[in-house]
Amino acid sequence: MMLQGKRIRLRALESSDLEFLYRLENNSDIWEISGTLAPYSKQVLQNYLKNAHRDIYEVKQLRLAICDNHSKLIGLIDLFDFDPKNRRVGLGIVIAHLEDRNKGYGAEAIDLLCEYAFNVLEVRQVYANVGEENKASIQLFKKLNFELAGIKKDWILYQGKFKNEFFFQRIRS
Repeated sequence: MMLQGKRIRLRALESSDLEFLYRLENNSDIWEISGTLAPYSKQVLQNYLKNAHRDIYEVKQLRLAICDNHSKLIGLIDLFDFDPKNRRVGLGIVIAHLEDRNKGYGAEAIDLLCEYAFNVLEVRQVYANVGEENKASIQLFKKLNFELAGIKKDWILYQGKFKNEFFFQRIRS
């Protein structure tokens, strides 16, 4: 599967993405947003990649690679907790390196994946969970017509401290 934008494309994960995935999943700086508690081995990630092709209706998740126009892998974007009965799905995104952030890649990736979710999966809403301290993501989701629907108080425990999480929704009109 591949979704093409103007400056990026979203593609299925490949076995050649192992090193990128290993570095990203083991970057403790993003464990707070990913919910990771311990490092992943390459073997675990290889097994994950072998099964990454499974159908979203079966596994309730779809993870795609975000690549720039030069085919450089710059991040990952996920649909998770796919609920076809209630026609909703969660969305998560990470751009791996600071030098690739604030260039519009994330916005384009979110728009492409929302279009896919609305038109192919026929969901009515896409939602995102964003930590209250993640100002860049809050600004991004607001810019992309996600509405702040609520605040989950003391939702995330990270390094001994509870933090609030914002719940954003983009509902198809």
